[in-house]
Amino acid sequence: MRRVVRQSKFRHVFGQAVKNDQCYDDIRVSRVTWDSSFCAVNPRFVAIIIEASGGGAFLVLPLHKTGRIDKSYPTVCGHTGPVLDIDWCPHNDQVIASGSEDCTVMVWQIPENGLTLSLTEPVVILEGHSKRVGIVAWHPTARNVLLSAGCDNAIIIWNVGTGEALINLDDMHSDMIYNVSWNRNGSLICTASKDKKVRVIDPRKQEIVAEKEKAHEGARPMRAIFLADGNVFTTGFSRMSERQLALWNPKNMQEPIALHEMDTSNGVLLPFYDPDTSIIYLCGKGDSSIRYFEITDESPYVHYLNTFSSKEPQRGMGYMPKRGLDVNKCEIARFFKLHERKCEPIIMTVPRKSDLFQDDLYPDTAGPEAALEAEEWFEGKNADPVLISLKHGYIPGKNRDLKVVKKNILDSKPTANKKCDLISVPKKTPDTASVQNEAKLDEILKEIKSIKDTICNQDERISKLEQQMAKIAA
Repeated sequence: MRRVVRQSKFRHVFGQAVKNDQCYDDIRVSRVTWDSSFCAVNPRFVAIIIEASGGGAFLVLPLHKTGRIDKSYPTVCGHTGPVLDIDWCPHNDQVIASGSEDCTVMVWQIPENGLTLSLTEPVVILEGHSKRVGIVAWHPTARNVLLSAGCDNAIIIWNVGTGEALINLDDMHSDMIYNVSWNRNGSLICTASKDKKVRVIDPRKQEIVAEKEKAHEGARPMRAIFLADGNVFTTGFSRMSERQLALWNPKNMQEPIALHEMDTSNGVLLPFYDPDTSIIYLCGKGDSSIRYFEITDESPYVHYLNTFSSKEPQRGMGYMPKRGLDVNKCEIARFFKLHERKCEPIIMTVPRKSDLFQDDLYPDTAGPEAALEAEEWFEGKNADPVLISLKHGYIPGKNRDLKVVKKNILDSKPTANKKCDLISVPKKTPDTASVQNEAKLDEILKEIKSIKDTICNQDERISKLEQQMAKIAA
C-alpha cells in the first residue's frame, strides 16, 4: 500500500516565542536599508546592529541580560559609518567581525562577561575595499580566516592573525554581491549576485567552478547557501515576482534538482540551514513568519514541514549555533527575531515524551575547535569541522585571546595578491628593506622641516599683520 504521509521525525516541529520577560527590550534596531540579518548569536552573546548617530554601532548582550536594556548600555562603536553586517567567530565566542559603510572590516574582542564600557578600539582594522562592506563571513574550519564582500564587487579573504588580505577576487562579479556562503569544509564559496547569477568559486585557485545564469528570473535579491552534501540552495523571485526556492547540483547547474514557488510577498528570504537535521528555515524580511523545510534524497527533495506565524513583522533574525541549544527540551533551533524596538527569542522544538537524550535529534555537531590554522588553509589543506557530542550539554571552554601579529608595514605594505601564487611571494632581503626604511625616514624628516619653516613664516606674517592692525586702530 502507498504511504500517504511522508514519515519524518521533524513533521511536528513547532515554534514558540518566549515570554515577555525573556525578551531584550527597548533596543533601537538599525534602519539602514541593507538585506542582512542585523543580528548574530552564539552560546554566550547576542549582537544586534542598532541606530547610532555619527557612525555605526552594535550592541553585544550576554544571553542572560534579558528585560529592558538601558539607553546608556555600552556599545561597540568604532565604525565611522553604519554597520551593515556582523558575524561571530565560530572558534572563539568572544570575537566578532563587523563590516560597515565606512569601507572597513573590524574585528573585536568582547570581554568574557560582556561590555562594561563602550568599545571603540578593534583588535584589528582590515582595509582593502573601496566601497561599503556589506558581508562578513568567518571560515567554518580554519582559525582566523575571514571573508568580506563589498559594493566594489570584490571578495577579500583575510588572515586576521596578521591583518593581511591574502586573496582578492575582484574580477569575478560584474554587479553587486547579495551574499556569500562557505561550504562545509571551507574549500569553496557560493555567491548570489545582482546579475542573477549563482557562482561556485574555488577561492584559493581563484576560479569559478560552476555558475548558473538567471537562477531566478526576478530582479529582486537572491540568496545562495551551501548544504552539507555539496548541493546549493537558493531563494529568489520569479519573473512574476513570486518568491521561489531552488536546489542545485554544482556539477550540473543546467536544471535545478527542485524548484518551488511560494507566495507573492516582496521581502527577501533569508535562509538558515542546520546541517545536522537537514532543515532549512526561511525568514522573510518584513514577514511575520518562519517557514521550514526538510531536504532529503527523495523527490521532491525539498519537503515543506510547517510555518511559525506571529503578529509582528521581523526586521532581522539571529540564529543560534547547535551547541547553544537546550538538548533536554528537544530544542532543535533558536531564533532571535528583531522587532522595531526589541529582540524576541523563538524556540523550535520536536515534541517528545521521553526526558532522555535524543541522539537521533542531536548527532555530533560542529564544535568550537578549529580544524586548521590559517596558514595551512592558505597553503591548500582542507579539513571537516571538528565534531562534539551534545549528550551532556555544551559547556563553553576558556577562549584564548585573539592575537594579531602585524607584519612590519614599512617593510612591505600588504597587498592583496591577484592571480598569483600566494605562498611563494618573494621576501625582501633585510638590506634592501633597511635602505628603504632609511630613505623613507629621510623623506619624513624633510617634510617635518618644511612644515616647521612654513609655520615660522606664517608666525612672522601674523605678527606683522597684528602690528599693522594696532597702528590702524590707534
